[in-house]
Amino acid sequence: MRVLAVIALSFSVGIFSSVLLPLHGWELWLCGFFALCGMIALCFKKKCAKKRKQWLRLVLISFSLAASFAYFSLYYAMTVESVLSQCGESREFSATVIDYPRESRRGGKVTVRLSDGAKAVYYGGAQALELEPGQTLQGKAYWQDASAIRGKKISNFTSRGIHVLLYGQGTPEIGDGSRDGLRWTPLRVRRAIQEMTGKIWADESTAGFISAMLTGERSGILEEDEIAMSEAGLTHLFAVSGLHCAFVLTLLGLLLPKSRQRLFAAVTIAVLLFYMMVAGMTPSVVRSCIMLIFLLLAPIFHRERDGLTSWSASLFVLLLANPYAAASVSLQLSFAATGGLLLCAGRIHQWLLRLPVKGKWRRIWSFMAANLSASLGALVFTLPLTGFYFNILTLASPLSNLLVLPAVSWAFMLSFLLVPLGFVWLPAAQVIGWAVWGLVHYALAVAHGLMRLPGHALYFSNRYLKYWMMYVYVMFGVCLLTGKARRKYVVSCVLAALTLCLTVYLGAAEYRGGAMHVMALDVGQGESVLISNEGGAMLMDCGSSNGYISAGGVAADQISSMGIRKLRAVVVSHYHADHTNGLYEVLLRIPVETLYLPNIEDENGVRDRLVALAEQQGTEVVFVEEVQEYTLGESCVRIYPPLGAMQGDLNEQGLTALCSDGDFDVLITGDMAGVTERKLVKTYDLPDIEVLLVSHHGSKYSSAEEFLQAVQPETAIISVGDNSYGHPSDEAMLRLKEAGAEIYRTDLQGNISVTVYKGD
Repeated sequence: MRVLAVIALSFSVGIFSSVLLPLHGWELWLCGFFALCGMIALCFKKKCAKKRKQWLRLVLISFSLAASFAYFSLYYAMTVESVLSQCGESREFSATVIDYPRESRRGGKVTVRLSDGAKAVYYGGAQALELEPGQTLQGKAYWQDASAIRGKKISNFTSRGIHVLLYGQGTPEIGDGSRDGLRWTPLRVRRAIQEMTGKIWADESTAGFISAMLTGERSGILEEDEIAMSEAGLTHLFAVSGLHCAFVLTLLGLLLPKSRQRLFAAVTIAVLLFYMMVAGMTPSVVRSCIMLIFLLLAPIFHRERDGLTSWSASLFVLLLANPYAAASVSLQLSFAATGGLLLCAGRIHQWLLRLPVKGKWRRIWSFMAANLSASLGALVFTLPLTGFYFNILTLASPLSNLLVLPAVSWAFMLSFLLVPLGFVWLPAAQVIGWAVWGLVHYALAVAHGLMRLPGHALYFSNRYLKYWMMYVYVMFGVCLLTGKARRKYVVSCVLAALTLCLTVYLGAAEYRGGAMHVMALDVGQGESVLISNEGGAMLMDCGSSNGYISAGGVAADQISSMGIRKLRAVVVSHYHADHTNGLYEVLLRIPVETLYLPNIEDENGVRDRLVALAEQQGTEVVFVEEVQEYTLGESCVRIYPPLGAMQGDLNEQGLTALCSDGDFDVLITGDMAGVTERKLVKTYDLPDIEVLLVSHHGSKYSSAEEFLQAVQPETAIISVGDNSYGHPSDEAMLRLKEAGAEIYRTDLQGNISVTVYKGD
């Protein structure tokens, strides 16, 4: 390993430890410890003469680790601590806008750079949506620590170098600043590319796909396309990285003479650097550009091309610029994938080429082996990360990449040329753009087709899957350490496949033993309840007001892990987002027979969107205006129509569901308050219930005493998460306890499952 790689990797290990481990306050002690280790190693220089390489490596590692802990402490003191000292109160601020704004609940949000150089996100009203890069902002705002919101630690801001959130108070003073300056050219080019893709490709699906592929901006992708690409293991196409930079390099190789090496390197490096800025300087694109620049410069300076050195050096540069980038999912996935390509893809390729494929099939097999080895190599270190962050193990990924990457590479290169052509002669770009349209829709067709295949992906909602993954890594690790015989790898692959089948069976078998299963899914501040038995399954509500939680993903993953291939029914209590915004993904991923909706008006368009999607998916829609009753295996489900005033709050106009299996009853009441709860028990003859899904996440206005006395719940489940409403309230908790109910909460216990056994 080269000296630069040793230094960069050791420094990176120290930074990762400082950011991801609870070492706060210990960094200087660790700096001193490793500096001392380095000094001791220097003292033994003469005794280590016979092992000079090992001695030098130890010295470099020790001092690099010491430097990393010292650097993190200095960065924290100079960049973070000074900003955090101002948080927690309303203060004046002065800042420069450094990106284009986006919509938020309050109106608009935009990334700014404060006068002291720190980055922040400013939340303002609708006026914030009109801001442009380079403009200045002055005003008053509440300063919020971006690393902890309501006591919950998060890293999505700090990993991007943002340590404070500014919640605007009043109207800020806006100045022109440097918005016409050259430094904002990459951002203007990025915006222009996104606008031009919409002009060249009229259909939203193609325009969103191309815009995401060229710039990494995913907001234009249709939800059904993004879900299909995720399920097929193809979302890396929308994260501008080494793959995209390799496409740029290939395109430039076709256009420029490679014989003039210095000219080719100079032009390519300039294009890559500009493209890096256009793509938003994300960790993945910065990493790939730095690595390619190293590889382009190596022969010019008569140096050996070393992928591992360029990989470690790019990581060093990123962490030097922002140590907190170590917590970035994008960075971790990008470097894990590249590490797998460097360390494992070559060995896998050699192993595949040794298979006895001869004759005319040999050339085809060589092409397939190259693509498969790259896909499998990238997966080696990314599988644990995708499981941890995204809850998914995509089995179809090698196949999807094999089928799609050649088409996508041509789509990217053509689009890269067509967008500039569109500014010169739009009709010509639109005509040639039909070729790109075909390539994009081929890729989407493959993704949608693979998503419909049973077993295309597995989900870590199956708790046995993580143990299987640990077993597989240990098994192949032992194989790697115990020799080069190919037979043991074949045996390990067979064992991995057999144990994976066992894992899938065990995950589903957990939910086959009882007469009925009731599960309140942990979707944060929202609600989603799954009821299943041998006769089928139903889902009531699916949504969350916590933006970092995909309620639809949580529900669909759990349903798939339980071996449920179809839902008999989906019931929507009312149309608020914290009960519905995950239903779109559920309907797209899981076939549903019937969708039950309240026949009430919805000014936010949720009702119309659900109806349109249900019709598209072939799902029957029933508007509940009177009591609906259907069987779910041996269970009976009754759905009660809205009882609240039709011109009142949507919470009071929701549906109620009662699921009964023998003497066991489960009542789900959505977000209704006490006045509607009392009306419910007066209108319908409800039984004493065993499980109550507590109304409105435990609001103080829910769980009325008269209602609880009427239904007498034995168990009360509160679906709740991070919120500013004070849910669950002390008043509601007290009333539930006085009613004799045993209380469970999804924010404390996670998914809450109740199983009814036959004969209970």
